Amino acid sequence: MKNILKLIIALVICQLAGGIGSLFNIVSISTWYTTLVKPSFNPPNWIFAPVWIFLFLLMGISLYLIWTSKGKHKYAIKLFSIQLLLNVLWSALFFGIKCPICAFVEIIILWIFILLTMLEFYKINKTAGYLLIPYLVWVTFAAILNFFLFILN
Repeated sequence: MKNILKLIIALVICQLAGGIGSLFNIVSISTWYTTLVKPSFNPPNWIFAPVWIFLFLLMGISLYLIWTSKGKHKYAIKLFSIQLLLNVLWSALFFGIKCPICAFVEIIILWIFILLTMLEFYKINKTAGYLLIPYLVWVTFAAILNFFLFILN
């Protein structure tokens, strides 16, 4: 029962971060974002929500696996927390203050922290590390998209 509670907490933390980030998107998606010139590979808007919900689900499971692993894993949890905060910050920079260059610089830092988290998680629990691979791939794509949105606008 204790582990079920930890799983629920880990999942809620990650989905809550996604929810907080989406608060910045809601206001700008139908206004400012629609005015941007987008690259040809820009996905349709409807794809972002399900992808992020899925990625936050994987992140929550990954966090749970580390949290319930034997030993103390403060450093791994700290890295995870930093990247989660950086994830929310990206939305605030891009959609909140509408600064694609600020968001691009920040997403590079986010990418580094995701990689560090993934590598640290892998040392503790291989599955936890592997679960973060889709997140890193998506943020790589998001960084490229962010760069082109900056260049085109």
